[in-house]
Amino acid sequence: MLHKVKKHDELPEQEQTLDPTYGSREMDSPIPRYKMPANEISPRQAYNIVHDEVMLDGNSRLNLATFVTTWMEPEARQLMTETFDKNMIDKDEYPQTAEIEMRCVNMLADLYHSPQTGEACGCSTTGSSEACMLGGMALKWKWRERMQAKGKPTDKPNMVMGINVQVCWEKFCRYWDVEPRLVPMKPGKWFLEPDEAIAHCDENTIGVVGILGTTFTGQYEPIKEMNDALEAYNARTGHDVPLHVDAASGGFIAPFLQPDLEWDFRLKWVKSINVSGHKYGLVYPGVGWIIWRDWEELPEDLIFKVNYLGGDMPTFAINFSRPGNQILAQYYNFLRLGRKGYYKIQKNCQDIALYLADQLEANGPFECLSRGNDIPVLAFRIKPGKESNFSVFDISEMLRHRGWLVPAYTFPEDCEDVAVLRIVVKEGFSRDMADLLMQDMQRALDHFANQPGHQATQPETTGKVNKPC
Repeated sequence: MLHKVKKHDELPEQEQTLDPTYGSREMDSPIPRYKMPANEISPRQAYNIVHDEVMLDGNSRLNLATFVTTWMEPEARQLMTETFDKNMIDKDEYPQTAEIEMRCVNMLADLYHSPQTGEACGCSTTGSSEACMLGGMALKWKWRERMQAKGKPTDKPNMVMGINVQVCWEKFCRYWDVEPRLVPMKPGKWFLEPDEAIAHCDENTIGVVGILGTTFTGQYEPIKEMNDALEAYNARTGHDVPLHVDAASGGFIAPFLQPDLEWDFRLKWVKSINVSGHKYGLVYPGVGWIIWRDWEELPEDLIFKVNYLGGDMPTFAINFSRPGNQILAQYYNFLRLGRKGYYKIQKNCQDIALYLADQLEANGPFECLSRGNDIPVLAFRIKPGKESNFSVFDISEMLRHRGWLVPAYTFPEDCEDVAVLRIVVKEGFSRDMADLLMQDMQRALDHFANQPGHQATQPETTGKVNKPC
């Protein structure tokens, strides 16, 4: 998030300083809010000030908006605390952390059915956003190689994806000068359809992005059908348009809950996959992963070799220094849970999501657009045509009064009139908490029933595509 620098001396006096909460015991003067203090204070004083400020943040366990992990076992937390000082990029100094990163890459490549022929490869990232950037860069470089081999210009690359993609893909296109061909939604079809994707492809298409668990509804896009459509398209045109799967959320769901679903390297045109370790990989933020089906899909001139940390080390990353403890926590989960453990946790999350969907539709004025059948995420709206004096934005605000963070948002182009609430069910959200949420949902509905003069809050119209996080 970008922040504007405040002109400290122009602020009202009460906004210039932090008044000490414990002044009568330890501190006898205020400290500046937006300037570095001139003097030091004790560790306990600094801790108390920061600790008390962040008490105003929401309770992360009640945050049903975020896909990011908000609970880990005490042993995992201890492991992360013990190793947060390890710099992941310094592989010569911390060789065992590097070894563990390699083991995780191998486990994920196996989980995603990397071909036995060839040489799959991958790396950790700070999250799926960086992983998407790396995957997109590889697609662009490989496209440029193909075009140069044909003696054709390389100044107009484009990428095809649904308008429902996470905002990191639009960032990639803007930062790396790629035309984003965003396919609009259709009512009742909240994701990219294969025929629509093919209709937007041409020889300048560096790749198609398919999403395994969209942020808008949690649904899987039809990856196998996209692959089959690309197979026919490439055979007909002589092009080699590949497929990248953004499995930020679904990459740690589908292998366990839908193991027969073909979406990964079992499909010919899937060249790379990104996944978030800090989502359903069950690790605190931030760690992600990018896996390529073969080393040949990763252009050599994107790889840098550095030796000033003690050894000759190849690296492909946007970030450089970053902590290694999230990678160790990911490995902890792989060892601790195994396939059976991941299945049990994800199945429990899915069961709770389906339970919530049933409760919402049975006891309220709601209609579910997704129920948690894919990833454990449900999106629901007020039934079309049902008159009410409240909107999903009002419900979201009322739930916030009880501590719940349930986002309300509108869909993008061609479906702007669809406004939904979304619940992300993660480990740490129990059936009992689901019942408490439904009780608070009923309180909100009762409140508006007792306020017949209330007018439904409408979304702000900014003219920009809404991208839920």
